[in-house]
Amino acid sequence: MEPAPPDGSSALPDDVLIVEDDAIIALDFEDTILGFGVKTVRTAANVARALEMIVDRAPDFALLDVGLVHEKSFAIAERLDALKIPFVFVTGYGATGTFPAAFAHKPTLPKPYSTDALKALLRRRSGDGASR
Repeated sequence: MEPAPPDGSSALPDDVLIVEDDAIIALDFEDTILGFGVKTVRTAANVARALEMIVDRAPDFALLDVGLVHEKSFAIAERLDALKIPFVFVTGYGATGTFPAAFAHKPTLPKPYSTDALKALLRRRSGDGASR
């Protein structure tokens, strides 16, 4: 196992917020992320609950399903961006053309996701694109 760089950019976050309306996918993300060694994983199925959780305790990192039932997760992304909390959009739609221009540069994780890609995004959360 290689040591983490001094800037901490390859360290995993301690607290991850998952915003996902499909319970099976949310549980899969949670199990996978906890398996990486992340200490706390919290989930929200809608925008209102996610915003409440962020107010209660801001996460170190978030995974945002773009298309939630009857809503998009962009309001959460705006709040996380304002707080300088890194996040990744998770989408099964592929093209980022439907994203608001402010988020066009944000990283995405396609569904279905690869475990290696997820871990890499968690590790580089402090790097380019993930925290701007």
